[in-house]
Amino acid sequence: MAEVHSGGPPVAPSKGPLATACRAFRRDRTGMAALCVVVLCALLALAAPLLAALYGKNPTDHYGQNEPGLLSAEGLPVLPNGGMSADHWFGIEPGLGRDVLTQLLYGMRTSLLVALASVAVIAVVGIVLGVTVGYLSGIADRAFTFVCNVLLAFPTLLLLLALSPVIQTRFVDPGENEPAWMQFTSLILVFAAFGWVPLAMVLRTSVRSLREREFVEAARAVGASRRHIVFRELLPNVWAPVLVHITLAVPGVVTAEAALSFLGVGINEPVPDWGRMISRGSEVFYDDPTYMVFPGVAILVFVLAFNLLGDSVRDALDPRTSR
Repeated sequence: MAEVHSGGPPVAPSKGPLATACRAFRRDRTGMAALCVVVLCALLALAAPLLAALYGKNPTDHYGQNEPGLLSAEGLPVLPNGGMSADHWFGIEPGLGRDVLTQLLYGMRTSLLVALASVAVIAVVGIVLGVTVGYLSGIADRAFTFVCNVLLAFPTLLLLLALSPVIQTRFVDPGENEPAWMQFTSLILVFAAFGWVPLAMVLRTSVRSLREREFVEAARAVGASRRHIVFRELLPNVWAPVLVHITLAVPGVVTAEAALSFLGVGINEPVPDWGRMISRGSEVFYDDPTYMVFPGVAILVFVLAFNLLGDSVRDALDPRTSR
């Protein structure tokens, strides 16, 4: 209820930091536009099967090979602009003749699945370790710092390049393809195994500055357990860097996954993937430059929107700018 002061109008109660941040974010036109693009991408990825059914195509059928007149003898689209037509709005893939539009939609599902699953694991591990170690300090802090330095020294991309053939030879029978679930699991686990370090280090520093504050001392004085202090007192005060890290980590995982698929060690056939589409486009660029345009623009818009969203979230959560 608003407080009433004698001789003046009612004064509304002050709003919390979350309401202030939301208000600052809504005033940021760039951030709102980026949020709309991100939501649109998520909806397109979720509705990919429905959209493909309405469109009448799927990402695995070789339309160019099954229907005469779509591909030349060299495997290039006969129609101009990569085979764009009323039946294939974005054209067809050179060689196999698959529909480009459905490949893009399902490729977006692939990128979002890997990125969101990886970032979810990163967030959980980073939050738990960062907050806990920041509060405990001592030998736990020294061990944590050593492990983080070791993990930061590993080249993640090279590790993934080396890990893929190891998994293929150790867990897949000769002559068989690596199952899709194993490809996704391997990428998610490796991204998560190294991605939690920056978040945990940021939270460790934040918690070390908070653990001597008055509200933590008050919790200790009334006999609160360490678990209560960590999860009830400290964790609610470090959500801002967590949100910023998550919004900026998603595009990083998307580009890393696309790079691995471009190099041939990410998501393999027949699962649609943007990185593999760009790899194929680079092979036929001089004969069919249109094919590379669509996945390239899709990754550019997707990653740019997430980066702009992350910048806007960071600005909105900064008390020096959110006024």
